Amino acid sequence: MLTLESTVLDALDLQLLSALEVNGRASFSRLGAVLGASDQTIARRYRKLCAEAGLRVLALRDPHVLGEDQWILRFRCAPDSAPAISDALAKRPDTAWIGLASGGTEIVCMTRPRGPGDHDELLLGKLPRTPSVVDIRAHQLLHRFYGGPAGWSRKFGALDDEQIAALRPHPEPGPGPGTARIEPDDEPLLAVLRRDGRAGFPELQRATGRSESAVKRRLAALLASGAVYIDIEYHSEALGYPRAASLWITAAPGALTSVGQALAGHDEVAFASATAGPSNLVVTAVVRDTRGLYAYLSGPLGRLAGVQHVEATPFLRRVKQLTYEVPGR
Repeated sequence: MLTLESTVLDALDLQLLSALEVNGRASFSRLGAVLGASDQTIARRYRKLCAEAGLRVLALRDPHVLGEDQWILRFRCAPDSAPAISDALAKRPDTAWIGLASGGTEIVCMTRPRGPGDHDELLLGKLPRTPSVVDIRAHQLLHRFYGGPAGWSRKFGALDDEQIAALRPHPEPGPGPGTARIEPDDEPLLAVLRRDGRAGFPELQRATGRSESAVKRRLAALLASGAVYIDIEYHSEALGYPRAASLWITAAPGALTSVGQALAGHDEVAFASATAGPSNLVVTAVVRDTRGLYAYLSGPLGRLAGVQHVEATPFLRRVKQLTYEVPGR
């Protein structure tokens, strides 16, 4: 289990962060009741997390549930052009999780389709025509082992099972991949929630032109279907874990599922997915420092039966998490 290594945040801050990961739309009074603090204290701590940990609560589509393709792109650039290219990519609505790696000459970027039919616009359109891009490797995500609605902060164990159960929305998400749908008239609702996942129902009502009761029902249905989930983004360095790396892992085909499931249980793993391409697993590992990365590579990962090869690409700079960030922040 991870331990908080922060000089800025304390145990209650971590509990609140973990609680918002369970239910990002829970009221301050409900959060306070579960965490044993007043709603005023929770509101102050929430503002502190926003200011000092970069906390944002927002709604995201779940491509895994919706049956949509997702890709991770790796491309090498001329060293002096990589920052400008990565910052331009960060402004696109179809990108997420962008980082500069490999001494500043490689960009790692996750893409998601903006709508039907344009899933390959970035891969086949924009990037190949960029002169400074030397090489492009595209890895389609095939099966998610960890990530999405399952967030990294829960690996600190800040909440017990009773607290998690008290916070969970009801009904809980349930369907399998490809069984949920987002309708065109859901877009105004989701546009507001992409900016602020805690937006109140009066604001959602004004944006959609629906009655408040209709908005409540539709949002509840979208969340229950799993098509949409409320996520949080924050800076892991605020918790004392400033380093991250992409790990490109080759596992024996017969061990792919067992290795992926084992990776999902590792404290250092914030994201793990099976992929198409030269490697068949990709992992985002979050650690305290370079020694921590080495300890993970030589320890929990190195001991996994079925792992044949690992390539590690440490990030020099995070350019984007889930939403656009100011370059250099």
